[in-house]
Amino acid sequence: MTATNARPVLQIDIVSDVVCPWCIVGFMQLDQALAQTGVLAKLRWHPFELNPQMAPEGQNLREHIMEKYGSTPAQSAEARMRLTTIGAELGFAFNFNDDSRIVNTFAAHQLLDWAEGQGRQHPLKLALFAAYFTEGRDVSDPAVLLDAVATAGLDREAAQAALASGAHQAPVREKQKFWAQHGISGVPSMVFGGKYLLTGAQGAETYAQVIQRCLAEAA
Repeated sequence: MTATNARPVLQIDIVSDVVCPWCIVGFMQLDQALAQTGVLAKLRWHPFELNPQMAPEGQNLREHIMEKYGSTPAQSAEARMRLTTIGAELGFAFNFNDDSRIVNTFAAHQLLDWAEGQGRQHPLKLALFAAYFTEGRDVSDPAVLLDAVATAGLDREAAQAALASGAHQAPVREKQKFWAQHGISGVPSMVFGGKYLLTGAQGAETYAQVIQRCLAEAA
């Protein structure tokens, strides 16, 4: 842990998927905890696919949730309402509708891997969350991905070339394998200071406690 302008900097690794609502909720809670503690985070996002076998055309989100988790329509509606309320409290807009779809995210993870080398991974991750959850866009569509790239301040043509080359496919698979071998089977999973793992959106207070613990040990 190092300090910048007397503010400590903590490495936080987040394993997540861009179509995981609790991943953006967890990040927003983490952001609150960082503000509360006055700590700067060096964030690294790592790939996880909730549905690696998802077909290119995707699937209706409500149908998918009902099939995967056995939820009833009423339970699905209640879960969406809860997420929408939590998101609003955190300053993030979830705009679910009957046509919301779950899609394959492998291409998105390849671009995030590329963006890390450009120093703009975090802005791209947030742009992808917004594109999917707020704008209801298909984040498996190359045009949508490139719009997110532009929103993140990255070069569209360079991103398109990176995606077309396939150069980031193997690195993404290796990172997925690494985290799976280390027991990560659900997201968000956050590793604080390379030491403490929290899985699920745990809330700002819990994150703040772990951050303080890391600070105390570093001191």
